[in-house]
Amino acid sequence: MVLAPGQLQANLAAAVSRHLGCSAAVVDLHRLAGGAVAETWGFDALCGDKRYPLILRLARKEDPANPLGIDKVTEAQLQRAANQSGVPAPKVWLIFDQVEGIGTGYVMERIAGESLPSRILRDEQYAEARRRMTRQCGRILFQIHSLAQDRLPPLEDLPPPLQIQRYRAKYDSSGENRPVFELAFRWLDKRLPPTRAPTLVHGDFRNGNFIVGPEGIRAVLDWELAHWGDPMEDLGWLCVNSWRFGRIAKPVGGFGERAELFAAYEAAGGGPVDPQIVRFWEVFGSLKWGIICLEQVLAHLTGAARSVELAAIGRRVSETEIDLLNLIT
Repeated sequence: MVLAPGQLQANLAAAVSRHLGCSAAVVDLHRLAGGAVAETWGFDALCGDKRYPLILRLARKEDPANPLGIDKVTEAQLQRAANQSGVPAPKVWLIFDQVEGIGTGYVMERIAGESLPSRILRDEQYAEARRRMTRQCGRILFQIHSLAQDRLPPLEDLPPPLQIQRYRAKYDSSGENRPVFELAFRWLDKRLPPTRAPTLVHGDFRNGNFIVGPEGIRAVLDWELAHWGDPMEDLGWLCVNSWRFGRIAKPVGGFGERAELFAAYEAAGGGPVDPQIVRFWEVFGSLKWGIICLEQVLAHLTGAARSVELAAIGRRVSETEIDLLNLIT
């Protein structure tokens, strides 16, 4: 469902009013840039003399370029449970599925800070944050992996063989012939990690999905790829070269070293980290991102979802091929 901004503002005001128990006004409603698989809007809710800075996340059900991830209601329930368990995730206010006349999505608190990796990795005001973020990532990941299943909404269990099978199917369905991707699939098939008890996996824990202040990470965003699986998957994904944003000498998000990340994870209570298993997931993550980019640019090229953003993602496919060759050869 696509609403005009004026209608969206009116429906959103009605939903927020019911939540607050007052006649709330929605002001400064504006679409935020980015987000290839969801709409994100910022706004303030006014209730009496109180002003609440908020974010609206809406599903793009009509978008064929969004073949991945959990639905927005489940994502909101998961984020709410994580927040209530002490994970630094924005507090979820409202969850709705069409009944509010808005669409499927949720409203969460808006946390002040920076999310653009280029600024986080460059600006002097985040120099101390960069020194802290690797250790913070280790601690936060242990918190996420420790969340009890009975406190969370139902999520899919994705062990390594199933993940490889799924992304193999996505790649095959593209009709593309990418020899480096073929080589990566063979490399992964020969190095499957041993089976371990599954934990909650964030699925997209990386630089670019953090809200950062001068003191470091304030919140973890974008829970839409969460599932049950190998906790080392999150550590490997965090180290994928695409999430270093040009600072390739710092494998952890462009700001830290693997050894410091592993030590922080273990010190927080995580089991021993095997660097070779993390490397498996880093290779898988690079391949996965390449296939996601391929799907998204093909959605644009075929006319299924015309978008300059999706078109620009096309160049990322070749970048992941270079990353894969550097990792496996």
